[in-house]
Amino acid sequence: MAAETTNAAGKGRSDSKVAAALVGVFCLMLGASYAAVPLYKFVCAATGINGTTQRVAGNAGGQVLDRMVTVHFDANTGGGMAWEFKPVAEHVTVHIGETTMAYFTAYNPADRTISGSATFNVTPEITGRYFDKIQCFCFNQQTLGPHERAELPVTFYVDPAIVGEHGADNVRDITLSYTFFETQAPAAPTAAATGKVKGS
Repeated sequence: MAAETTNAAGKGRSDSKVAAALVGVFCLMLGASYAAVPLYKFVCAATGINGTTQRVAGNAGGQVLDRMVTVHFDANTGGGMAWEFKPVAEHVTVHIGETTMAYFTAYNPADRTISGSATFNVTPEITGRYFDKIQCFCFNQQTLGPHERAELPVTFYVDPAIVGEHGADNVRDITLSYTFFETQAPAAPTAAATGKVKGS
């Protein structure tokens, strides 16, 4: 009888260890799934894979080459986004290394305020690590009121280092694509956050 009680207690401890291990594995997998997206974005930004462009503070090198490249602009909306979104110019031809500003327009035809965030990439994909954005509407969420229109700028340059990259050195055309998706508008700041007091 005592042996049976000992065996049952031992089996109970063993089951608890297995359950704890399974919970630990589940938590680890859940954490990894949340970390995967930012890690993937970080790797894409660092390497330019999948046509991910680079974000830079400015054109530090300042070197401008005689060689020209034509940048084509592509604008899309996805996921039921109501906005009308398009480039002001369909393309621009620039010197490699030349800092350039281009504009897109967005219009909200709806009777409600809509916020959106833009995903982006360039093709050919190999040019992603050399396509440097200094300033871009895609860095932040955009919000348009009912029937509001906005000009959305992007400032960029193509890094002269592209001419030394096998497979990218002969590229003459690059397409910069954006897709706007509707996102939840940021919460309005509270009176405490703004320093305003009700009735003031």
